[in-house]
Amino acid sequence: MSVVGEKLQPTLFERSRPGRGGGKIPHPPKDALDRIPSAARRATPPALPELNEPEVVRHYVNLSHLNYAIDTGFYPLGSCTMKFNPKLNEWAARLPGFASLHPLAPDEIAQGTLQLLWELEGALAEISGMRAVTLQPAAGAQGELSGILMIRAHHRSRGETERDEVLVPDSSHGTNPATASMAGFRTITIPSAPDGGVDLDAFRSALGPRTAAVMITNPSTLGLFEKRIGDLLDAVHEAGALAYMDGANLNAILGRFKPGEAGFDVMHFNVHKTFSTPHGGGGPGAGPVGVGDTLLPYLPTPRVLRADDGTFRLERPGERPTSIGRLRSFVGNTGVLVRAYAYIRAHGAAGLREVSDDAVLAANYLRKRVGEAYEIPFDRHCKHEFVASAAGLKKRTGVRTLDIAKRLIDKGFHPPTIYFPLTVEEGMLIEPTETESVETLDAFADALISIAAEAESDPDLVTSAPHTAPVGRLDEATAARQPNLRWRPMAGAEMPCPD
Repeated sequence: MSVVGEKLQPTLFERSRPGRGGGKIPHPPKDALDRIPSAARRATPPALPELNEPEVVRHYVNLSHLNYAIDTGFYPLGSCTMKFNPKLNEWAARLPGFASLHPLAPDEIAQGTLQLLWELEGALAEISGMRAVTLQPAAGAQGELSGILMIRAHHRSRGETERDEVLVPDSSHGTNPATASMAGFRTITIPSAPDGGVDLDAFRSALGPRTAAVMITNPSTLGLFEKRIGDLLDAVHEAGALAYMDGANLNAILGRFKPGEAGFDVMHFNVHKTFSTPHGGGGPGAGPVGVGDTLLPYLPTPRVLRADDGTFRLERPGERPTSIGRLRSFVGNTGVLVRAYAYIRAHGAAGLREVSDDAVLAANYLRKRVGEAYEIPFDRHCKHEFVASAAGLKKRTGVRTLDIAKRLIDKGFHPPTIYFPLTVEEGMLIEPTETESVETLDAFADALISIAAEAESDPDLVTSAPHTAPVGRLDEATAARQPNLRWRPMAGAEMPCPD
């Protein structure tokens, strides 16, 4: 039985048959229920399906085949860095000493984990050029929040409570203005210049005594390195504000650019993007934050400290009164941090530099190939990702970027990020990463080029895609606003007509 075809297989409830599945398991004593207090017993048995073990296993294995995963195919998602990660890192994260350590274990029996975290902090500080790092934040968005809270604490310590504005370029991640708003700041959007960088004149005009910080993603979500970054940072500091760098695109600049040395005061790392643990499936992430000397006193607590005798411990409550406090329980998503540590140690400095070199090469190669069929709004050397536009194709044929994404499913590929950044009409943000072969990149480029040709010759074929997926095109707006997450048996008028 396969799930791929005109219809999906029945649910477990639909396949259930009374009395099936429990015959080989030892039966409980006849008085088992009597041993449970009546208040803790159900009035009626749970309506669970009854199946034998092979049926259950096959059901879930077949369902798993519907999932697209990094182990089965290429993810071209821009701004996400969904690259293949070595299985060695999974082995390291599952070592009993890490995986089985109780989060409340005393420092004395957690020395190995504490040492790993301490060394990871040092490695991330070296990679970023920052003074120190906290590993606490559970994701990039929480890392952003911790950075902005430290900036707020800094200004308040100086009595500069009038600084209530944060400048954010229009090509930023959506979490940037959201983070600033959560921290009580008002966001000011800075437009892009024609070359895709920040409009320096508009930026300088917006700077003033009320500016608390600027949040810049570098390289930007357009896949471009900010050529005027030195001028921008000088202007920020001259205005008495601080500079925050969104490190989501760190995969592009490892070993080539250190934000701390460039003048950034704080940045976060998406270690689940750059240093292993592919994200996107609802699993854990981690968003460590690095700071320079200015924000060092405000780092979240507890930090991992190394004593003079070489042992490690966590900061004690109240040990650093200037800290913004604890961001989350314990010391972070340690499993993700172990994977990041393994990735960094396995590659070393030269290997990490090569990661970025290969990612940039792959993106520029794919940009040139895709440029045969789609507009490239900023057709200059990109970093690890680039933006392509189907605006011209839409005007000629009516085929939209969403249609192209759906048609890519028929071609066997996961679609790229679409309609982001918002500043590019009918945009596709494509990131090949450094881990894909040239054959994979060529196959993906060929698929995009063939879809553009189909749009010209038979647009209905593209606008009605996908054709080979288990389900057709869904009402995504309704699904997002009114999700139906629970199976219920149909009855009466809901019953489908017989074939």
